[in-house]
Amino acid sequence: MKRKLAGILIAALVSGCLGGCGSAEKGQNTQIQVFAAASLNTVMSELSEMYGKDHPGVEISINADSSGTLLTQIEEGYACDIFFSAAQKQMDTLEADGLIKDGSRANVVNNQLIVVTRKDSGTKVSGLENLGEASSIALANGSVPAGKYTRQALVNLGILQGDKAPEEYTGAEVSEALGGVTISDQDNVSKAILAVVEDACEVGTAYYSDIYGYEDQVEVLQKVPYDLTGVVNYPVCLVKNDEADEAQSEASRDFYEFLLSDEAKEVYENYYFDTDISGEN
Repeated sequence: MKRKLAGILIAALVSGCLGGCGSAEKGQNTQIQVFAAASLNTVMSELSEMYGKDHPGVEISINADSSGTLLTQIEEGYACDIFFSAAQKQMDTLEADGLIKDGSRANVVNNQLIVVTRKDSGTKVSGLENLGEASSIALANGSVPAGKYTRQALVNLGILQGDKAPEEYTGAEVSEALGGVTISDQDNVSKAILAVVEDACEVGTAYYSDIYGYEDQVEVLQKVPYDLTGVVNYPVCLVKNDEADEAQSEASRDFYEFLLSDEAKEVYENYYFDTDISGEN
């Protein structure tokens, strides 16, 4: 049975020519499916465009959503060639499922959880320690890496208490631990920061890279230290895709290697990702 095509494509399809000219090596067009965490959406769009200029026969379809949602789609049989996750947990699961091509798993960039507000909010919140002083909080749910990291930090601060795994705490439980503050549950981190930008919530948690494009509108109240969240590395891998032909597999491998290149590192840094994957802060 053919694997289902990826769901909604968040980023545009990138192709230098659609049907007229092919790749230099094969003389034919091919398309690859890239599943990337929502916080990678803008940087992946630029990287795809850069790659497409030198590889006009390769069309790159980017499906951007929470890492948990993307993992579920791959497990359900959606066609995917490259998976770029915002956390190790989803990559661990994919590896346990036997869906990663041998030797292709690699950490690429590092990010950092932040507490953010609008510049004109007048919030009393200074960070996670007094998060409950907000009237409302935009928080990604526990299946989203940013939501899991937030809950992990709250556990380490003693604000969330119990014997659950951090990602298992519901928005209602986080609200109760913070004294009843309104929690606006979001299904990916991009929606969480947008809720703050649009003044739907007083504060939110997101990644430092998510402030790209919003620098004049938001204020970072806290960069949450890694001793509270753990290191926020983003791993990438090649996914076993039984429906891919030779041209698609070769193009996937080549684009994967481009994502690990020094040229790509410069682009990641322009979007506030840290290419020092040791996560030292």
